[in-house]
Amino acid sequence: MNTATTTVDPARLAKHRRRKRVNAMALTLSMAAMAFGLFWLIWILLETVRLGVGGLNLATFTQMTPPPQADTGGLANAIFGSLVMVSLATLIGTPIGVLAGIYLAEYGQKGWLGSLTRFINDILLSAPSIVIGLFIYAVVVAQVKSFSALAGVLALALIVIPVVIRTTENMLSLIPNALREAAYALGTPKWKVIATITLKAARSGVMTGVLLAFARIAGETAPLLFTALSNQFWTASLTEPMASLPVTIFKFAMSPYENWQKLAWAGVFLITLGVLALNILARVLFRQKH
Repeated sequence: MNTATTTVDPARLAKHRRRKRVNAMALTLSMAAMAFGLFWLIWILLETVRLGVGGLNLATFTQMTPPPQADTGGLANAIFGSLVMVSLATLIGTPIGVLAGIYLAEYGQKGWLGSLTRFINDILLSAPSIVIGLFIYAVVVAQVKSFSALAGVLALALIVIPVVIRTTENMLSLIPNALREAAYALGTPKWKVIATITLKAARSGVMTGVLLAFARIAGETAPLLFTALSNQFWTASLTEPMASLPVTIFKFAMSPYENWQKLAWAGVFLITLGVLALNILARVLFRQKH
């Protein structure tokens, strides 16, 4: 009976061991980086919950923002103002963003107009929100000589539009061309293919982008400081300054008054909870689609 002997190349064995060491080192560094990020995230969330829940009560949702050192007060006008401006900005920015994204994905793949639109959209995506707020201040607030909720809506809409454009274009680009070609073969016009087939197939991804854009502008402060400013009282007029949660948090958190600081933490908790809920909803919709 012959016994086969296996010889191991020392160079190959050394190379294998070196690769295992590098892999272990890379895995350790990546896990350490993840733990470092999670540490700060969990700490921030715990502090937000600890300090924010303490400032929540019925008055927070039913009373207006109080003067300094007042015994009672809430965030009702700020919550209402944020909901109004963020919702209107999303309603304005979503159709524009979806239509522009459809053009880029279906018509403007190679044309100069499509390339120019993508370039401008990339600039808007990376532009600081305070620049957008300053732009709206120059073209709207300075011209009418008054801060207004409408100016805040326009500033937030300019933040929504590039996010929705990018998401819509990416989602439509993922739809297989075979689906379009099958519809064209049946004599379906292109506009109807887009409206009833490709856009419908990408609906979940587009809605995810809209929800993420909504969540992003919900916490924007800088654009509103230049446009809607703030208002201590309840107002539903879009032509007047309007309170919002981010601006109220900024103003109250910087103050030396304890009641304002408690309300600021309550506002931080509400915004964090809302943004978290929207992100979870967006991911659930995306997971259901794919």
